[in-house]
Amino acid sequence: MTTLFKNGLIIDGTGSAPYAGDLLIEDDRIVSVGAETDAAADRVIDLHGLQICPGLIDAHSHNDFFYDRDNAEKYYKPFIEQGITTQVTGNCSFSPFGVSPDTPYRDKIGGGLFEALHPCSFAEFKDRAKGKLYVNLVPLIGQGSVRAGIAGYDPTPFTPAQIEEELTHVREAMEGGAFGGSFGFMYEPDRYAAEDEITAFAKEIAKYDGIVTVHPRACSIVSADYPLLTKKSHLEMGLDEAVDIMHRSGCRLVYSHLIFTGQRSWKLLDKMLATFHREKAAGRPIAFDNYAFHYGASVITVVFPEWYAQLSKEEAAKPINRFKLSLTILMYRKVLGIDWEDMVVAYISDEHPEYEGKTVRQLAAEEGVSELDMYLKLVDLSGRAGSIYLGKYYNDDIVHRLMEDELSVFMTDAWVEEKGLQNIAAFQTFPQFFLLARRWKIPVEKIVRKMTGATADRYGIRERGYLKPGFKADITVIDPAALRVDESRPDAKPGGIVHVYINGRPVLQAGAYVGGTHGEVILKK
Repeated sequence: MTTLFKNGLIIDGTGSAPYAGDLLIEDDRIVSVGAETDAAADRVIDLHGLQICPGLIDAHSHNDFFYDRDNAEKYYKPFIEQGITTQVTGNCSFSPFGVSPDTPYRDKIGGGLFEALHPCSFAEFKDRAKGKLYVNLVPLIGQGSVRAGIAGYDPTPFTPAQIEEELTHVREAMEGGAFGGSFGFMYEPDRYAAEDEITAFAKEIAKYDGIVTVHPRACSIVSADYPLLTKKSHLEMGLDEAVDIMHRSGCRLVYSHLIFTGQRSWKLLDKMLATFHREKAAGRPIAFDNYAFHYGASVITVVFPEWYAQLSKEEAAKPINRFKLSLTILMYRKVLGIDWEDMVVAYISDEHPEYEGKTVRQLAAEEGVSELDMYLKLVDLSGRAGSIYLGKYYNDDIVHRLMEDELSVFMTDAWVEEKGLQNIAAFQTFPQFFLLARRWKIPVEKIVRKMTGATADRYGIRERGYLKPGFKADITVIDPAALRVDESRPDAKPGGIVHVYINGRPVLQAGAYVGGTHGEVILKK
C-alpha cells in the first residue's frame, strides 16, 4: 500500500527550515521525501496549506499500564487526537513489568497510582502487548515496580541479595530491548531505596547505554522529604540527588517534569537551569522534559499534615489540634506560595460529582463555610484519596524559558482518568505547545524538533522522529490555521491535527479518529 502526501510544508524533525514538497510512504516505511514527485500511489492526499512532520513523541507517559484493558482504546485516543504516535513509558519508577509472576505484592506494582492487571517480566509484557497497542511505546523499567515486586512497601534497606535480585529484572529488561529505567523518589516504595541500591540500579542501566529518568524527591522550595532547615531549597536538593546518581553511575540522565510548584519556587528557575547547563558544559548527558500548562495533577492531601492524619476523630476535633492544624496548613500555603484558589477538585467520590471543576475557595463560598473547613470536608468525603489539579507549577515566563532551552523536550505526563475531571494534558498538550510557540515567535521547526527528532535522539529511538527515507512512517499533519485548545473544557478535542499515521496506517484522517491497534513496543537496538 502506497500513500503520497502532496504539496505539504515539510518539517522534517532536524530543526531545519520548513520547505514545500511531497512525501511517499509504502506500507510502514517512508520511501521518499522532498521534491515534488509524480510517482503513482494507491492513495494521494493533497496537503496544500498544511504542515507535515514526523509523528509526535511524548517524552514522559504512563500509558503502559492501560494496554491490556478491555476498554484500552479510550486511554490512547486523546493522545492520537493531539498528534502523538509514540510515548516513552515506565516513568517515575512505575512499569507493569520487571516483576516475578508469583510476587505476593501485585497490588503494589503501580505505587497506588496505577493498577497493573498482569504484572510480569519484560518478555511477557512484549508478548502480551502484540496487536494491542494504539500507539508505539518506548519502555523503561521502573525501579519502584521492581522493588515492590520483591518487598512490597517494606522500608527496610535492601540486602546485597535483594539488590542482586532487583538487577536480575533489570538485565532481563535491558537485554530484551528496554531503553532504560526510572526512579520516583516521592513515591512508595522508591523513596525507601538506599544509596547502594539506587547506584546499583543506575549502573546496571548504564552498562547497556540506557537512560535513567528521575522524578525528584521535591518539586518545590520546601517539601516533606527533606529537613525543614537546609542550606539549599528542596527543589535544588532534588536536582542535586539526580546529578549525583549520574556521577556515581555514569548513566544518561533525564530529570522528569521540571516544575516549580508554588509561586515561591519560581525564583529558582535560573539556579536550576544553571545546574543543568553546568553539567552539560562538563560533557555530562543531562536533560529535562516539561509541560505546556501551568498546573498538574496532585492529591487532595497535598497540604494535609501526616501528624493530623494519625489522630483519632476525638483528638482531631479538639480546639488545640484544630488550631495547630490551621497554622500548619497556613505555613504550607505561605511557604509554597499556593492558595485555596489554586486547588481545583478533580474527584472526591461517586456521590459528589458536584464538587468537580471548582476550587476550594469557590466551594467554601457556595457552602458558607471557611476555606479550611471546606478543605477538611473534601479530605474526609474522599477518604483522603481525592484528587485535585494544583496550580502555580509555572508562569508564562517559565514555560517560555523552558520551551526555548536547548535541553528541554516536551511531554504530557498524563493519563485518562476513570472518573472525575480529566487532566487537560492528556487531551491538548501538544497543540498548546504549538500555540505558545506562535505567541512567542519560536520557529515552528524548533518546536517540532523537540517533539520528534530531539526526543528520538535523547532516548536512542531508531528510525523514528525524522522524515527520512527508510524510517518508519509515523506521520502527523497539522493545519496551523485551525490549531486551538479550550482550557475551559479539559477533555475537549483540540483543533488543527488533520492526519495521523502510525507505522504507515491511518489512525486519524481529515480530523476524524479511525483508530486501530497499529502501534508496537519499540525495542532498543
